[in-house]
Amino acid sequence: MAGRLSQACAQLGLPVDAQAVDKLLGYLAQMQRWNRTYNLTAIRDPQQMLIQHLFDSLSVVAPLSAALGEAPARIYDVGSGGGLPGVVLAIMRPHWSVTCIDAVEKKTAFVRQMSGALALPNLQARHARIETLEPGECNIVTSRAFASLDDFAELAGRHVRNDGTLVAMKGKVPDDEIQALHARGTWQVDHIQPLHVPELQAERCLIWMRRSQGTL
Repeated sequence: MAGRLSQACAQLGLPVDAQAVDKLLGYLAQMQRWNRTYNLTAIRDPQQMLIQHLFDSLSVVAPLSAALGEAPARIYDVGSGGGLPGVVLAIMRPHWSVTCIDAVEKKTAFVRQMSGALALPNLQARHARIETLEPGECNIVTSRAFASLDDFAELAGRHVRNDGTLVAMKGKVPDDEIQALHARGTWQVDHIQPLHVPELQAERCLIWMRRSQGTL
């Protein structure tokens, strides 16, 4: 698996050292172990978890890095489940402060365990509904299969600082969701970025959203 993981990172233009590879594979192994008891993910096959969880999450590292540059950044991963993509972001970018937020306590307990087991001081977990938390002043708030764009913006938008961005990981471009988002008028799609996920034969994209002018 280490070879496939390194190859996937190379395809994604991500320099990766042996320590990061060990942490990513350690995370995957722990997810498989916890999954037997806590049902963190519906995917059970380790090979599919490698592609649909690790490679899928790795595909957003370079786009987020391009937007944030080399400066420290604050990121919320909303509806994170077992830490996707938040744990992967924290492994790959130690200078980002990543908080995984989920309403299911066993899932945030797993992420908290990963923070210690993988020596990731930049990774935190919050057991809460995103709308109940105090504003996070984040550079980026992201989600993967959390909610519609409109609901995501409505629930999580207040955690984005004025110059920050909401970034949703999606499959096919969700035209109906974009239309509903724009109908509300508070947030608008800035651009849509196609993603390539190694070994995955399915469409993926990032939807970048900013506050509409006049709503700051």
